[in-house]
Amino acid sequence: MAAYKEAALKEAKRILGYIESTDLTDDEKKQITKDAINNFNNNVNPGWLEYRKSVSTDAACVEWTDTEEHFTDLYGNDFIDCLGGFGIYTCGHRNPEIVKYVKAQLDKYALHSQELVDPLRGYLAKLVSMITPGDLQYCFFTNGGAEAVEMALKLARLATGGRYYISTVGAFHGKSYGAISMGGKAAYREDYLPMIQQVQHVKFGDAEAIETAIENLTIVGEKVAGVIIEPIQGEAGVMIPPDGYLKKVREICDKFGVAMICDEIQTGMGRTGTMWRCEHEDVTPDIMTFGKAFGGGVMPITGIIARPNMWVEKLIENPWILGSPTFGGNPLACSAAIATIAYMLENDIPKQCKEKGDYFMKKIGELMAKYPTVLKGLRGAGLLICMEFPAAEVGYAVVKGLFDRHVMTAGTLVNAKTVRIEPPGVIKYETIDIVIKKLEEAIIDVKKEYKL
Repeated sequence: MAAYKEAALKEAKRILGYIESTDLTDDEKKQITKDAINNFNNNVNPGWLEYRKSVSTDAACVEWTDTEEHFTDLYGNDFIDCLGGFGIYTCGHRNPEIVKYVKAQLDKYALHSQELVDPLRGYLAKLVSMITPGDLQYCFFTNGGAEAVEMALKLARLATGGRYYISTVGAFHGKSYGAISMGGKAAYREDYLPMIQQVQHVKFGDAEAIETAIENLTIVGEKVAGVIIEPIQGEAGVMIPPDGYLKKVREICDKFGVAMICDEIQTGMGRTGTMWRCEHEDVTPDIMTFGKAFGGGVMPITGIIARPNMWVEKLIENPWILGSPTFGGNPLACSAAIATIAYMLENDIPKQCKEKGDYFMKKIGELMAKYPTVLKGLRGAGLLICMEFPAAEVGYAVVKGLFDRHVMTAGTLVNAKTVRIEPPGVIKYETIDIVIKKLEEAIIDVKKEYKL
């Protein structure tokens, strides 16, 4: 065996020993911590550890186990999770009611053959059609959120024959090429210009701006394929549009024969207090994306669901024309998603998110009244909550103060002045009270540090 192969095999065996171990020694913990930092700097991205402004690169950063509303580092230090993996842990960390079905499926078969009929994909598609609004019916499963958005964009063109898209300023739909073309922040787009050219961005929350854009394009002979919007802009700092916005956009899309695409990857699956945020206005989009919490915090699975009129003859004649992700809708991921739907319905997770979110907002609102020079704004729906600070560095300092007190949260990707509170939907009220206490302590420290 070549020397490099022997070295790689030895390294792989060492790592597998760590994975298999239930009782690491202190020396092994030190080694894993050292390895983690070196490997990220040398083999992942040398800027990644530096970029995380809220945490340091010591042992506390190496997560090792998790459960329900917590994760634990190598040394057994417990952290309350108020970041929720950017929304994936609505059902909690390693929910046993979801894990057990994934394990059961793993004992049968893990991935599908690609040619035989894999029943779980069909079962899951039927369930998604049952829990989504209106006549949404046909599903296509993918692996990540951006991939789901790509499928939605392609489907809109296939179904309508249009070529243009209308998106919004401040939008975040992922970072693949089509998805970032729809994105509304320059920093994520500039290095890749020119992008998909047939995209117009309008002000979020302004339905008339969407109508004007479509109208003007139509006048000059351009056909619009789709309007893509988040019901709440998560990464822009939890921007909530005025009531009636989605309903008006629905009317505009119907008027011009344009596909309405709702990106519910972060807002869906109970996070904002209803199973889907578009239900807040009783709106059925033509295409809806879903993801993040859809896999129960156990398996990665995302996808789209569309109304029957979107599934045009061309797509029926050639099912591969939309896409063919090798791992999309695999049995392990489907088992996780099916178990997640069952758990959410049985335990009314959307209701829990609504009630706990209201409780969180009330408590944070009291802190905002008490420390108005530090905490400048507060908004949210369910357990998608955002705090706004006078400057980005103030928010980073509060986040670091929380991390020092073993509470994990983070900023948002589009708005640097905001910090999200996005905990598991199963978080206990007693835990919320602990978070509020630690948040106040962090705010007091930051108030003194920045003389606010």
